[in-house]
Amino acid sequence: MLLKELSELNGVSSNETAVRHFIRDRIQGKVGTLHTDRLGNLIASKGQDKKGPKIMLSAHMDEVGLMVVGIEASGLLKIKAVGGVDERVLLSKRVLVGPQQIPGVIGAKPIHLQEREERQKPVPLSALFVDIGATDRSDAEKAVKIGDLIAFDTKADCFGDGLFKGKALDDRAGCAVLLNLIENEYDLPLYYAFTVQEEVGLRGATVAAYGINPDFALVVETTSAGDVPPLKKHQASTRLGHGPAISFMDRSVIVQPKLVETLVAVAETAGLPYQFRQTTTGGTEAGAINQTRAGIPAAVISIPCRYIHSPVSVLNLNDFQATVKLIDAVLKNIEQRGLPV
Repeated sequence: MLLKELSELNGVSSNETAVRHFIRDRIQGKVGTLHTDRLGNLIASKGQDKKGPKIMLSAHMDEVGLMVVGIEASGLLKIKAVGGVDERVLLSKRVLVGPQQIPGVIGAKPIHLQEREERQKPVPLSALFVDIGATDRSDAEKAVKIGDLIAFDTKADCFGDGLFKGKALDDRAGCAVLLNLIENEYDLPLYYAFTVQEEVGLRGATVAAYGINPDFALVVETTSAGDVPPLKKHQASTRLGHGPAISFMDRSVIVQPKLVETLVAVAETAGLPYQFRQTTTGGTEAGAINQTRAGIPAAVISIPCRYIHSPVSVLNLNDFQATVKLIDAVLKNIEQRGLPV
């Protein structure tokens, strides 16, 4: 299963190599051009010589994780976050360290030895460490080094009624959407950008958009689903099973109203479910792309996802399929009517 394969690859920001190789191998021979730029973005194109507006579809390959920043005399590893990791959910999670994927577990002072004040709040990242079973610093240094990246060790799979769980669904799910769409043919010059370092500042998309210089960019993301207690329906950003989410704005961008209207009209004409992203927190690659060169119109379609930026996330496979269908319909609408802006 494509989502499972992508989810289980490790690609903490700045080391997306395994994900890039997987995608490259999968699309080799199916596209007109394929190259990796100097930052590590994988750019594929189809229909370069076709008439019509140049379209960029973007999804990021990287995931949040941790980095080794020190090795204690005991052999335990001191760590820092790479990207927006929720430190409240880290304790006792299994991880893989460095290029050799050394297995480890995130630990902290035992609860029995904590002061009352410590037990009343989450363990901060500064008090966590990774245990790889080393006997001392010298033993640990045989397996890992300072600067090594740490990924969560999570097996992905389907469960429940049409749900899927795994790590890094932000944004391997978006990458999977692009891989589905790349199988189709459109009468447009299309560029598929699998980008790097989104989780640490939208860096890859900035470089990719500058190189492609599209007339319009559509960012394919996952976004927080707030359909969990104690939140009420009106407080949820998105809900699983209610279709892809269309954004009006987030912390990085305000989407041009005409683009939002077009996405909604296309979804309704195609009879596809959709919802609006009801919060404006967080940023997306649309913010970076929108401000590249002289300005590039950009919109965002997201797959609702529970527990993003944690060791395991959950999405609804119907939402995933509806996202593929909606973007397919959007591209066909551009073929027929051109850009709405």
